[in-house]
Amino acid sequence: HGWRPSGGPPPDPADGAAAEQMFATAGAVVLGRRMFDVGIGTWQPDGAFGRPCFVVTNRAHDEVVAGPTTFTFVTAGVADAVEQARRAADGRDVVVAGGAQVVQQCLALRLVDEIRLHVAPVLLGSGTPLFAPTADGAVELERTDLVTTPHATHLALRVQPAA
Repeated sequence: HGWRPSGGPPPDPADGAAAEQMFATAGAVVLGRRMFDVGIGTWQPDGAFGRPCFVVTNRAHDEVVAGPTTFTFVTAGVADAVEQARRAADGRDVVVAGGAQVVQQCLALRLVDEIRLHVAPVLLGSGTPLFAPTADGAVELERTDLVTTPHATHLALRVQPAA
């Protein structure tokens, strides 16, 4: 995440703009439990997102409030988490922030309208792939934006309707 501004100026103005754009129209966020567990220590005290967040998990947990961010833990699956987020977003966008398994499930259920990828020039060597085969075949995408900086390539891709 070296391209993201973290308290200081962004590495490149275009990186800063991409970071702002990620949540500019968001009314709520969906994320996985691992992302929450890894991030919450660095997101304190304001919770980083500044809007309702819905954590997909199989382990129940009391709601966590960190400044303006409320984390609600959803054990009924990703579709339920997205539905709760839609209600909380009140007409604004729902951002599926990750992790990879949550993104895969949302794509498979056709709950995604747009994908925003921020690719940094780093190979990690392991981890869960962001994209996995879907039961009904390929997910067609249309590139709607592309910005490159020395620190990242920022892509916006519209998900095409299923054929």
